Amino acid sequence: MLEIQKKLTNSFYSILSLPATAMGFALSIQISALSWILSTKYHLRIEDVGLVWASGPIAGILGQVIVGIISDNVWLWNGRRRPFIFIGGFLAALMLLALPNIDVISSSLGFSGILGVAIAVALTLDLAINVSFNPTRSIIADVTPEGVERTKGYAWMQTISGTFGVLAYVIGAVWNNYVLIYIGVFLVLALSILPTFFIEEPRNLKSENSAEQKTKSSKTSFGEILNSIQPLWGFLIYAIYAITMRLLHIEMNNYYVEIICFVITIYFIMKVILKNIDGESKSSAGLIGFKKVLAAHSFTWIGIQTMFVYMFAYVQFKVYNISANAPISDSVQIEMGRIVSISFLILNAVGAILPAFILEPLTRKIGRVKTHAICISTMAIGYLGMFLFGFQPIVIYLLMAFLGIGWASTISLPFAIMSQKVDQAKMGLFMGLFNLSVVLPQLVASFGVGQAVGKASDKSLIFIVSAITLAISATLWFFVKEDKEATA
Repeated sequence: MLEIQKKLTNSFYSILSLPATAMGFALSIQISALSWILSTKYHLRIEDVGLVWASGPIAGILGQVIVGIISDNVWLWNGRRRPFIFIGGFLAALMLLALPNIDVISSSLGFSGILGVAIAVALTLDLAINVSFNPTRSIIADVTPEGVERTKGYAWMQTISGTFGVLAYVIGAVWNNYVLIYIGVFLVLALSILPTFFIEEPRNLKSENSAEQKTKSSKTSFGEILNSIQPLWGFLIYAIYAITMRLLHIEMNNYYVEIICFVITIYFIMKVILKNIDGESKSSAGLIGFKKVLAAHSFTWIGIQTMFVYMFAYVQFKVYNISANAPISDSVQIEMGRIVSISFLILNAVGAILPAFILEPLTRKIGRVKTHAICISTMAIGYLGMFLFGFQPIVIYLLMAFLGIGWASTISLPFAIMSQKVDQAKMGLFMGLFNLSVVLPQLVASFGVGQAVGKASDKSLIFIVSAITLAISATLWFFVKEDKEATA
């Protein structure tokens, strides 16, 4: 073990953050370029763009959970997380290389359309990112002690990752998204493979269970998994319904199923949020706390994913007043892509600065949960501001900076909060289940919100949805109990 790892120095935290940074960089490219390239180069409809985006979360539903379970119980190449980081990094780089060449791939395979190939590339890219995101985050919990040091690990993860995310959007804004994609191929490959040689993983993971409990709980049943994600049942039912309808090419002209799934979601969320943990064992209290985190985090991602997927459509309609089927010149296409890139650059710049230098010190004073709840509240206000005033690029940029407060917290603090509530020997499993509170809401954004946005004449609906869901999320976070170790 290197001395920097023994002493948990800042340089070690930096190296520890690089594998997650590789996946974050790939995700930044996906956010910046995917909707843009599908809309402008391949001329897909907004509904089809949403479908392509939906393919990734579908991959993540299985990818992160399965990889999490496997990585908890294997040892290969002197690590349990390392093999999956390697494989995911290689696939992500390969799919980034394929992204601007979807038409070439489609024609070489003899396909007349490109939608199927676009879905396949996006699916593999997001699966690769998901395959690696789980172990890149789990390894931080594996090699850091609970409490302040682990919070610091995730804060540094977001600071380093966010800095490279800013670099991604700078490249897209100064040059163009094609340059960004090709640079990303090299960076993703290098940052996902090289740093793991400087990190020594523990051969045995600490378990909170006694010897008998450990033997009993070494395998997790499907029923236990379903119980663990109970607050997400409504999202899961809707995801299955929406995917089935799209595959069968059935269009619904009402929102009855959406309403039913929303009621189911609210019922199970309120059931767990109002659950009292007094008198519960440590493991039961931890599971209840984990469910509360899932409930609160899920609504965050409906709003955020809605912004990511449909920001380009918002700029097209509200800034340039161009309708869906109207022709767009190449110069305007590039300019719209630049506005979106600059917007996400600013979002990620704030997201890179705050975690290690502002949010982590603040958590020592008021706790992680309260800090995160406040940050999510500011994000709801920012989305409301976008709806009311975001019709000029300069206003959009200012509001994106404000939204960066919530974004900085979203991709750093929830991991530290969640990791304190679960069995450390099953961190990969629970990290995968935690990811369901991201990918299932993303499907709601891709299908349900996408359908509504496609039909709406006023694309400001995008930020109405985002503001409401972030307000719900902020409220739910205030019901999550702070762990004693949070400010220790």
